[in-house]
Amino acid sequence: MRLTVRARLTAVYGGLFVSAGLTLLGAIYVLVERSGTLVAGTASPSGEAPPPKGAAEGSLFVEKVTGGPGELLHSVVVQAAIALVVVSAATIALGWLIAGRMLQPLHQITATARRIAEAPLPDRGLPERIALDGPNDELKQLADTFDLMLARLEQSLDGHRRFIANASHELRTPLTLNRTLLEVALEPADTSPEVRQLGTTLLAINDRHGRLIDGLLLLARSEREVTERSYVDLADIVDHVAVSDTVKVVTETEEAAVLGDPVLLERLVQNLVENGVRHNVPEGGWVRVTTCTRPDGWVELQVGNSGPIVPRYEVAGLFQPFRRFHRERLAAPGAGLGLSIVQAVVGAHHGRLRADARDEGGLTVTVLLPRAP
Repeated sequence: MRLTVRARLTAVYGGLFVSAGLTLLGAIYVLVERSGTLVAGTASPSGEAPPPKGAAEGSLFVEKVTGGPGELLHSVVVQAAIALVVVSAATIALGWLIAGRMLQPLHQITATARRIAEAPLPDRGLPERIALDGPNDELKQLADTFDLMLARLEQSLDGHRRFIANASHELRTPLTLNRTLLEVALEPADTSPEVRQLGTTLLAINDRHGRLIDGLLLLARSEREVTERSYVDLADIVDHVAVSDTVKVVTETEEAAVLGDPVLLERLVQNLVENGVRHNVPEGGWVRVTTCTRPDGWVELQVGNSGPIVPRYEVAGLFQPFRRFHRERLAAPGAGLGLSIVQAVVGAHHGRLRADARDEGGLTVTVLLPRAP
């Protein structure tokens, strides 16, 4: 069993007090024993203690030693031991309370760090600060240093998102200009086959770059907090976007109401369906989409598909930007951001995401979102 810091501090304080008490008890025992020996040595032959020194002759000596030195020693030791046990128990209990009081700021720091670490997104909770009050001791300095680290990290993440958004917007203009020039060059009927083939290839590359930029913009937007939420039924979105001309799409939808951004939630479902359709078998492929409201208060969206066998250790990497499983970067039709956007949208809506590799091939992706009240 692992003891907490509070328990260890209490054990140290209590152990030191008990050790000091036992030492004091031993000293009392030695002193009383020596005193009893002296009393026994000066007693009268009749067994009565002599009158106190300085008493007047003929005066009546009332006080008498009612017991021998052994009884006196035993009585003192027993009473001292009882007092030691009572005071030790009270001291240990008081030490437990004081240790808890002294460690309260550390518990506050730990709770804040845990909330940030368990957040769905890396930057979720970064605006939160410990803001510890109290004297300027070591714990206060630790909390202030932690708050400073959070502030700088938040600024870095905000700058990163702004850079992605600004760069994506700036890149849209030359891509639009390139597309217009290529379409004008391919418009004449007498264009040679070589030029037409080159123009068609450049248009395809241009379109792919455009999808990449749109994906980056959507990813940057998805990583922000969703402040304006609307009532959205995921079943309606599935019925609208879960279609394909190449594989069989099966839907089983029940009411699945959530509060969130309708555009982002639609893109979430669309990306999952498109991912299931794109990464499928050449013939006889299928995609299955289900929605339901679970008894525990979560709305579940599940998308499964047939496809190539995916090793389980590869599943987590599929949600990283620009990662594809056994596909060349240039040959793949997508931009490599589909599942990354799904993960960001789920995090922005305080949801949970899980992907499992099927033994027969393909994936089963499960999304849990809080149910709309």
